[in-house]
Amino acid sequence: MADRITLVLVTALSFAAGHAASQDLVYQPVNPSFGGSPLNSGHLLSIANAQRNATASDYEAPRSSSSFSSASTGLSQAELFARQLQSRLLSSLSSEVVEAIFGDDPQESGKVVFGTTEITFDRGVDSIDLTLTDTVEGTVTEISVPQLVVN
Repeated sequence: MADRITLVLVTALSFAAGHAASQDLVYQPVNPSFGGSPLNSGHLLSIANAQRNATASDYEAPRSSSSFSSASTGLSQAELFARQLQSRLLSSLSSEVVEAIFGDDPQESGKVVFGTTEITFDRGVDSIDLTLTDTVEGTVTEISVPQLVVN
């Protein structure tokens, strides 16, 4: 009889508890920039400001002699143009040298002359040796570039 009362009690309790409900979990972003509630913006902004260590007024521009800004270097517009033109021409020259070394028809050695600058290159077993010579000043710069060896 005790077993029967226990069974009735368990059955009654299970009906009284009802059924379990569930639903899909859906991600809801917190940041309003990514679709979250706009009410979070003030809170997130105050947290970001509290964590911020540096401001734009703390930034100190690097001092470089290669800067092309006429205001910082004191160059006239004509001098600035001449520098930029020289830079573009030297970039074009370097592209020609790279094409001669690595292009569709790579050469074992060669020489490129641009004004008073003479560039010679020799392809070795494991590197490419470049020699840049300024014929007016007599300065020589040597560069060795390792070659990629694919087995």
